[in-house]
Amino acid sequence: MHLKLEDPLILSKPIELISELVLEVRIKVNEYGLSLIALDPANVAMINFKIPKSAFSEFQADNETLGVNLENLKKILKRCGKTSSLILEKEENVLTIKIEDKIKRTFSLGLIEIESEERDLPQLEFCSIIELDSQDLIDAIEDVSVISDACSFIVKDNTFIIETKEIDAAKAEFSTESISIKGENCKSRYSLEYLQKFMKAAKICEKTKIQFASNHPLRLDFGSNSFGLTFILAPRMETED
Repeated sequence: MHLKLEDPLILSKPIELISELVLEVRIKVNEYGLSLIALDPANVAMINFKIPKSAFSEFQADNETLGVNLENLKKILKRCGKTSSLILEKEENVLTIKIEDKIKRTFSLGLIEIESEERDLPQLEFCSIIELDSQDLIDAIEDVSVISDACSFIVKDNTFIIETKEIDAAKAEFSTESISIKGENCKSRYSLEYLQKFMKAAKICEKTKIQFASNHPLRLDFGSNSFGLTFILAPRMETED
């Protein structure tokens, strides 16, 4: 296996935030590119990350599965600079990571056996789809996080609302003049602890796609032509706002 990325940030940044949710993952490399699917230990959030073959400047691989500790991989990838190129090579049970810039650096990461079932991204049906600027979503999540540890996502009469009502309350309201809203009225409640972690992905993508339904999992899609990052979050089933 020999992979080369001229822009290592499309791997290092997603791995950094995924490592906050899961410790160990299987990374698959095949004719389509590099990908991983993982479920957090609490079975609350699922992550799907992909880099297509076309994003690599060099790509030679059969079907490979790389069991890695994300904390260790993250530390190595953080050594990449904006002008670095990144090379990944596998030989037996070792992943060799080469960072080439003014200095050529080489790291060896021992691959591990991960005992967990193979997972696929679930096929879910959503009644509402929202597309908006990522920074607007980041701001809204920060607003409601001041008040509570959970918030409601609401679509009502062509308006998208993120709000929380405790003793105190906060609300961010978007109309079709500022975002794209498709679908029907619905409402569901989600953990802000997880949403705040997901917003780190929003910071590296201009647009965010949101899909949800009443009392139904939430799907957030981030990405570009170089990578795709999807989070699925289970709803919080408790007293509604």
